[in-house]
Amino acid sequence: MIKVFSTIETLSTGIAELFASAAEQAVASQGRFSALLSGGETPRRTYELLAQEPFRQRIPWNSIHLFWGDERCVADTDPRSNAHVVRQTLLDRVPMPERQIHPITCDGSPQTAASAYETSLRSHFSDDKARFDLVMLGLGDDGHTASLFPGTAALREQHHWVIATQKPGEDIMRVTVTIPLLNQAGLVVFLVAGPGKASVLRRVLEGPLTPDLFPAQRVKPVDGGLLWYVEESAARLLSPGIHTRGKM
Repeated sequence: MIKVFSTIETLSTGIAELFASAAEQAVASQGRFSALLSGGETPRRTYELLAQEPFRQRIPWNSIHLFWGDERCVADTDPRSNAHVVRQTLLDRVPMPERQIHPITCDGSPQTAASAYETSLRSHFSDDKARFDLVMLGLGDDGHTASLFPGTAALREQHHWVIATQKPGEDIMRVTVTIPLLNQAGLVVFLVAGPGKASVLRRVLEGPLTPDLFPAQRVKPVDGGLLWYVEESAARLLSPGIHTRGKM
């Protein structure tokens, strides 16, 4: 399902409501809520809202576990760090146990970091199925999501949940979750905003299936839901009738 929101603020509020509702339901039914977070600028406002009322009080922070979909191998205080952004905007402002925050750390080699993160995930889920209650993903101008870039070997990974990778043309190594992990999720939501995303969004959603060129097309939960939460300017090239309206 594709939902279009008139502004970044209404989009961010919609995602915050989705997060809070999913957390309440998961904790009520299974005692904990496991979420995979997105980097980038689009979710920043959502993280700020989650740290404010009414969401701060609604969310059962003692039963929340947070993981990340990808990370640059930079210092954890580096502004480019996805975990650093979430800590500044959300985690430093809510009563969440530190042991339930699971950032990707690149203290050693990227390969070692990827292996350690996969071990952490397998320990958390205690079986061969990493069923996140909620996965938040972004969409890059080139159709990438997490750090799964067009034409890279990471797209063909079938066994590992987490691998080391690199954005073409960039020196910094990264660690990313893989498609096999993403497609086990209970619910995946893409967050897309800005006029610069309009063309790639149309190609991902309405163009031919070319997942090596547009990795976001590979995200198809096997036994879960898939949502697209889109700000209006990013949706301007979509065909009429393909989406519904979120709250204005």
